[in-house]
Amino acid sequence: MNDEFFKNHDVNESNTQNFEVQDLQENTALEQGLTVEPAERISSDTSDKPAGFTSELSRKSKKPFAKVMAIVGLCLASGIAGSLTTAAAIPYIYPEKATFTPNTVTSASSPVATISNTTQSTYPVEQIAKTVGPAVVCVNNLQTGRGFYRNTGLQEAASGSGFIIDAQKGYIVTNNHVIDGAEKVTVSLSDGRNLDAKIVGADPMTDLAVLQISDTKNLTAVTLGNSAQVEVGQPAVAIGNPGGNDFARSVTAGVISALNRTLDIQGEASFNLIQTDAAINPGNSGGPLVNYQGQVIGINSAKYAVQGFEGMGFAIPISDALPTIQQLIQSGAAKHPALLISVNDQYRAYAQAGNIPVGAYVSAVSPNGPADKAGIKEGDVITKINDAQIQNSSDLVRQLYKYNVGDQVNVTFVRNGKTNQVKATLGEISSKQ
Repeated sequence: MNDEFFKNHDVNESNTQNFEVQDLQENTALEQGLTVEPAERISSDTSDKPAGFTSELSRKSKKPFAKVMAIVGLCLASGIAGSLTTAAAIPYIYPEKATFTPNTVTSASSPVATISNTTQSTYPVEQIAKTVGPAVVCVNNLQTGRGFYRNTGLQEAASGSGFIIDAQKGYIVTNNHVIDGAEKVTVSLSDGRNLDAKIVGADPMTDLAVLQISDTKNLTAVTLGNSAQVEVGQPAVAIGNPGGNDFARSVTAGVISALNRTLDIQGEASFNLIQTDAAINPGNSGGPLVNYQGQVIGINSAKYAVQGFEGMGFAIPISDALPTIQQLIQSGAAKHPALLISVNDQYRAYAQAGNIPVGAYVSAVSPNGPADKAGIKEGDVITKINDAQIQNSSDLVRQLYKYNVGDQVNVTFVRNGKTNQVKATLGEISSKQ
């Protein structure tokens, strides 16, 4: 019955390992086939662009908002419901010794947010701005502009934020979508310097990237906190560059609104996100979310973009991001545990309407991969990983996130109305593939 459904519907089964999120555009959602407003990625397009680049803000003004009830949709570059999500999860840390030590202040000048009393409950926003602000940079994505008759050279196509995590080596953390497609990346520092940056590594599956600058004179690094200790209601401060350099290092304050939020956006879908009402706008992507002790607890990455809703921003928890960041620094790539299957989420609406088991519909299986070796086939519907319920591809990714390459998991799936369970040894997929 599942196969019959997909044969009778025009389902695009191209590999979505390569799909992109389109900011602020209406798209057809995977899960319910509805047109919804996205949880927008918040890198900022440059307002003064050559021909060929379209302003993100102008796109927003030209398109009416869909009237939906609290739905966060996937925004795929293809705009086609049912595009596939490769079920590969996040990072496996290999035993090599890291070249970056988290939670350690490394500064070539004065350290940021040196805390003498880590239990203090208040850390004035003014002081946070003075100490953390210098570690926040503007990240500029340069691409070749295309005019009517010829290319116009490298132009700023988009910009976002980032923050220095190692002042001695010049490492900067940002979002992958901030630098995606860049032919050249530059960063603007708080002291006015504009420097070329090298992309050390980028990982679309976690929406994380690490940059490096060679001029490390008088840099200031952030202090990293423990996002696992964050609680709802605690104060939070967002620092970034909404709109680019014109509003660099803008500071907004709020609270932690909620924890363990999920969004169906590639990269962010891999995490249980922190929700905050500290104002986050286009250009804030990659900037730090900071607690009142001056410690970075998250990486601002998305906001809820439905008309009438304000104060709903989302950050990747820093403790969950660190394994990927370390891998990118060590090897330039992140390696992830994977079943090596593709999943089509259009099945969910069909299952709900037909009162049949909801799960992750397997639309393709890589030959000789972990799922293939375990006996999982195209058309199977995965409903559990070990004891955790699976309803869609995002659930599957988040569960695989909890394991390492080589771990064995129990996979429960439905085939032709019958429930089956097999053991699968997780394989590996790399961000460089």
